[in-house]
Amino acid sequence: MGLNKQFIYNFIKKHSLAVLTTVNKDAAPEAALIGIAVTPNLEIVFDTANISRKYRNMLYNPAVALVIGWDNEITLQYEGMATELNGADDLYKNLYFDTFKDARLRAETLHGIVYFKISPHWVRYCNYNNPTMIKELTF
Repeated sequence: MGLNKQFIYNFIKKHSLAVLTTVNKDAAPEAALIGIAVTPNLEIVFDTANISRKYRNMLYNPAVALVIGWDNEITLQYEGMATELNGADDLYKNLYFDTFKDARLRAETLHGIVYFKISPHWVRYCNYNNPTMIKELTF
């Protein structure tokens, strides 16, 4: 079985959570659990508060890493560049709202919610079951 965009999309689509790693101004890593949605182009969409550490970190350095899935020793490592979404990016936000039904209400009632998309640069799929499969894809 080969690793391709459709395979990765299907894997990510099955998961609504990921661990996001960012780097602060002192080059120290910081990790957070986030809710995710995915586009067919493998862009990851998520929200955060504009007072969070990850928000400040991504403005300083948009290079991020994610780990998606961890059940049954199957995981996807994902590296890419984070971009803050603006009003013209409603397609991404609507995808996120479709994935998380409470997200629209959160956006309307909580001050400081912002949205990001991450565009992939590299992924590694690891399945440590028999037969073991470890494959990488670069974009």
